[in-house]
Parts: sequence; C-alpha cells; structure tokens
Amino acid sequence: MLEDAATLGLIGATFLLAGLVKGVVGFVLPTVSLALLAATLGLHAALALLLLPTFVTNLWQGLAGGQARVLLARLWPFLLAATLFIWLGAQALRQFDLALLTALLGVLLVLYALYGLLQPRVALPRRHERWAGPLLGAVNGLLSGMSGSFVFPGVPYLQAIGLPRDQLVQAMGLLFPLSSLGLAVALGDQRLLTAELGVVSAAAVLPALAGLWCGQRLRRPLRETLFPRAFLAALLLLGLAIVGQALGAVRA
Repeated sequence: MLEDAATLGLIGATFLLAGLVKGVVGFVLPTVSLALLAATLGLHAALALLLLPTFVTNLWQGLAGGQARVLLARLWPFLLAATLFIWLGAQALRQFDLALLTALLGVLLVLYALYGLLQPRVALPRRHERWAGPLLGAVNGLLSGMSGSFVFPGVPYLQAIGLPRDQLVQAMGLLFPLSSLGLAVALGDQRLLTAELGVVSAAAVLPALAGLWCGQRLRRPLRETLFPRAFLAALLLLGLAIVGQALGAVRA
C-alpha cells in the first residue's frame, strides 16, 4: 500500500502541513499528522509513521532553551509514567476493535481542541504535583498507547502547573520525543512496526523539517491569537469527523 505514489504523496503532504503548523504554534506536529493519517490510512499505520518525525522535530525543542535539567528535576515522575504506561495502553491495539480505538482518538482530539478554545483557568498548586504528575502521566501514557495522541491530559497538566511559556514549550518538547520512543517500543512488541513503515517514517522527517522551517518564518506575519484558534477549530471538526467515521464502521 505504501509503495503507491499517491499514498506516499499524501504522507509527505501531511507531514509538511504538520511541520508548518508546528513552526507557527510551536507544537502539535504529532497531533496533526496522526489525525490526518488515521482518517486516511488507518490508526495502525498512522501510529508507526509519526514516530521519527515526532522524535526528530521535538528533540531539539526539548533540549534547547537551557531549562532541560530544571524541567526534568521537576517533571520526571510525570514524564516517566507517561512513557512507561504507553506499553500497557498499546496492548489494546490487539485486543479491541480498531474502530473503537480510532473513535477514542477522535474524542481526545475534540477534548484537546475544546480545552484550547475555551481556555479554562485551571491551576494546580505545586504541592499537588507529587501525586498528580504520576497519575496524569499514567493516564496520558495509557491513552497514548491506545490512540497515539500524546496531548491529553498531558498538555493541560503542564499548563495547569504554571510553567512559563518558554518552559511549557520545552516541556512538551520533552514529552513528545519520550512518548514516541515509548510508542516505538510498544508497537515493536505488538509487531505493528514493520520495516516498510519504518523507512517511510524516516523519509517523512524531511517534509516535516521543511514545513517546520517554513512555519517558523510565517510565525511573525500571522496574528498570534487568530491562527491557533483557527487551527483548534479545524482540529475540533476533524476529531468529530473521525469519531463519526469510526462509529459508522462499528455499526457496519
């Protein structure tokens, strides 16, 4: 299937767009690529294809900025749980109807989009991070393993603990590569990471980086508030479409 020129073109265009959005907003490459590829190629293929572009484009973001040591010292219980529990969540990929897991992905995209659009003021005092970090990290890992979505409830948690903007972006830059590594191990264990998918995922790094480069140069001309809200609205509609498509497949 992946040898088809149209399919390869679709994958390249998807990661180019995902990189572009990441360049403008600073994150969400795995979210965009996963949503579009799951809707067209299916969840299993989408999970494998996003691994290397997600890892490469977020690794520098996680290491740059000079706050990695501070963030790791504070967030390691959350990050460790978010990474390790992916393996447990990924067991569902062989145990549950794939249409139901795809519907779960759509629901998570809708929740994340609504959270971003409504912007509820949620603040978690630092004294609660000792239990909330591992708990929400474990939930994030389970959902990541089941659906491939790394963002919910992980990103809202990172926002709720009051990280400054630069630290928040860098913290997500740590979460996403670690999650992609955890997902790679889990998919390999489930025998869902084939050599063909690995090669295409490696090739997809180039359009993702090209899109990232273009997006960074578009960041200033675009209004800082308008573009993210337009993106979240589009993500909301895409999530609803994925849910509808998946539930239709279940009923069929």
